[in-house]
Order: sequence, then structure tokens, then C-alpha cells
Amino acid sequence: MQHKLDAFARLLTIMDELREQCPWDRKQTFQTLRNLTIEETYELADAILEEDIDGIKEEIGDLMLHMVFYAKIGDEQQSFDIADALNAICDKLIKRHPHIYGDVKVKDEEEVKKNWEQLKLQEGKKSVLAGVPKSLPAMVKAYRMQEKTKQVGFEWENAGQVWDKVEEEIQEFKETLEQNMSQERREEEFGDILFSLINYARFIKIDPETALERVNIKFKKRFEYIEAHAPKDLNDMTLAEMDLLWEAAKRV
Repeated sequence: MQHKLDAFARLLTIMDELREQCPWDRKQTFQTLRNLTIEETYELADAILEEDIDGIKEEIGDLMLHMVFYAKIGDEQQSFDIADALNAICDKLIKRHPHIYGDVKVKDEEEVKKNWEQLKLQEGKKSVLAGVPKSLPAMVKAYRMQEKTKQVGFEWENAGQVWDKVEEEIQEFKETLEQNMSQERREEEFGDILFSLINYARFIKIDPETALERVNIKFKKRFEYIEAHAPKDLNDMTLAEMDLLWEAAKRV
């Protein structure tokens, strides 16, 4: 434990020194760091997807630096410091785990998540969806909203019902095409398909964001194979010619 505390103290010391002596670090604010933090978060997500352990370690360090940076700015503004932030999360974890720090009994992780959402409402949250960040990517946001509303019983009974809903939404989208409805209406119905597919993925224990990103990686790899092995400019190739290379890429 002590070596972990020493490492954290070292980072805090370096942050103090950088904030005092480095022109770039002195200039940063909550707002200027925001996009950089988002970028670092995605870099961690990439490393996790690639199962790059060294990358995960590095990106955790980068994100930890950002957390310490925000706390340093808060301390300078006399709003809060790193101890306030850490004690706040410790207090929250203790309060929201009464099955560990109290006398509440739970039988599985689903009860833990359900209790978590109920406790958040007791703390003053006006909606079970209040904790879903507005800036989340749409697919992740849909998944998280479905997870949260499930905890208060707003949930289908089985995956078959969800798939029926997917098929229903697909049919409604087809009708917007057949009846030449507005682009806005088509977009709405297409969104309903995606929302329902995300819900179905959740039911069968598939993370749709991860699934789609794996397909993105696969598509990128295969298309880059086409580019690397094309006998002529892609603009001069037919789709059939490119498809032959696509099939070859699948065998690599």
C-alpha cells in the first residue's frame, strides 16, 4: 500500500511543480482540458479493446494526471482539492453499498444495481436518467438509459419480445420509404430501429458499442488491404474487382 501512496504523492508534487513553472500547464483551465480528457478516455477505450495491457497502464496514468490537474485548479480557486474529491467518492461508495457497509442483503449483481439507482433517487436525483451524461455518444447513451430504466422495472420480459419490437420498427421504417414520407420521419423511424437493436443486444449480453467498433476495425483492415493490393487507382476499378480483393482480405 505504501508504494502506491508514494506514487500518488509523487504525481501531486510534480503537478504542483508544473503548475508553477511550466507556461503551458499554468495556462490550462477546466475548459481547455475538457477535450484533451475526452481524447485520453477514448485512447484508454482503444487500448482496452485491443487488450493492450501496456497501453491500458499508460492511458490510466494519463487520465490520472488529468484528474489531479482538475483538482489542482479547484484547489487554486479555493473550491475543492484532491482530498475533497477522493473523500466524496469514498463516502458515496460506502453509502451506495449498504450490503457491504450496512445490513442490507442482496442475492446478485442485479439487486446491487437496482439498489444503487434507488439510493440515487433518495439522494435527490429527480430522474433515474439524471446521471446519463448529455455528451455521451448516442449508442452508449441509449444503452445506459435502457440499463437504468430496467432497474425500476421498465423492461421487456424476454429477448423474443424485444426482437418482435425490432421487426416492428423495421416494418415501420419500410413504410416511410414506400409512402415517401419526409426525411425527418424516416430519420425518426430509423432511430427507432437502432434503439431497438441496442436493446436486443443488451438482452443477449452484447455490448453494441464494442460490437460495432470491432466491425469498424475489421472493415478498415480489409479496405486498407484493397488499397495496398489494388493493381490500379481505386477510382478506375469496378466494384466487382474491388470485391475480389475484399474476399482475399477476408482470408488473410
